[in-house]
Amino acid sequence: MSPIDVLVFDYGSGNLRSAQRALEHVGATVTVTADFDAALGASALVLPGVGAFAACMAGIRAVRGDIVVDRRLAGGRPVLGICVGMQVLFDRGVEHGVETEGLGEWPGVVEPLRAPVLPHMGWNTVDAAEGSRLFA
Repeated sequence: MSPIDVLVFDYGSGNLRSAQRALEHVGATVTVTADFDAALGASALVLPGVGAFAACMAGIRAVRGDIVVDRRLAGGRPVLGICVGMQVLFDRGVEHGVETEGLGEWPGVVEPLRAPVLPHMGWNTVDAAEGSRLFA
């Protein structure tokens, strides 16, 4: 299998290098950039995200990432959202009582969970499909 060309979209939100290292670990050729044309043309796009929904959306819009994501998904091109990068794909997000418009690719509103927090300590078992490169 030849390496896939993946672009990690840099719109000013954290975990860029973590995503880059993880993708390189499984054999991808990775570019980290905010370049509009490169993001449109990459074989796959990763939209990372750390921080507040509103701040991530402001960063995405500042580099025309909203247009990039919309065009890629409309054309059936791969986009992987990580953390807040996945949440912003929805219509809206609510944090600290503030509602922010998302990218609107999926219907729905991302809201805080209202259930009590149950502490979880330890490891869980994750089973990957045979031949999966997920845990290579």
